[in-house]
Amino acid sequence: MNLPGRLSQDDSQDVVGAILELFRARGDSGYGHEAVTQLEHALQSATLALENNAASELVSAALLHDIGHLLHDLPDDAPDQGIDDRHERVGFHFLKSYFGPSTYEPVRMHVDAKRYLCAVRPGYHDSLSEPSQVSLQLQGGPMNDEEVAQFEGNPHYQAAVDMRIWDDTAKDPEKQTPSLDDFEPHLRRAFTTKA
Repeated sequence: MNLPGRLSQDDSQDVVGAILELFRARGDSGYGHEAVTQLEHALQSATLALENNAASELVSAALLHDIGHLLHDLPDDAPDQGIDDRHERVGFHFLKSYFGPSTYEPVRMHVDAKRYLCAVRPGYHDSLSEPSQVSLQLQGGPMNDEEVAQFEGNPHYQAAVDMRIWDDTAKDPEKQTPSLDDFEPHLRRAFTTKA
């Protein structure tokens, strides 16, 4: 699928439309070894953000946090092959062109939020699914004290932690969610608040 290049602020229809189309075209791919697809995982994450009264920018971040998986061409089982797909970086670089920091920073930080929580929250590591534990090792393992302090120094760190918790629980094949189209207004609001 061809995604738009850099578009102006007036072209939100094209950006948001391209994002929705990307999910329609590639969202049925597997979410690692979890029991949900990429789209189901994204919708569940965004639904949890809504249930926690998050602003549209963070709801959009929750929906888009794994968009990097849809933008690269690596196989679904890349972590099993010892490959860190760096999806958070791919997603961040794409989103930074169109959204503000309240959306793209939690996306950039969501892998580090897992590393952070493993370092500061007893029992968190054991609560992770097996695929998340495997990918954690590829992503650097739990943070050290210096990394924890640096992470907490980012003004978006709490949003990234909240989103990480939603990410961790958004793997239920039975969970009912709003449709992808129901999140379009949140994406448009987040796009128009880019600053």
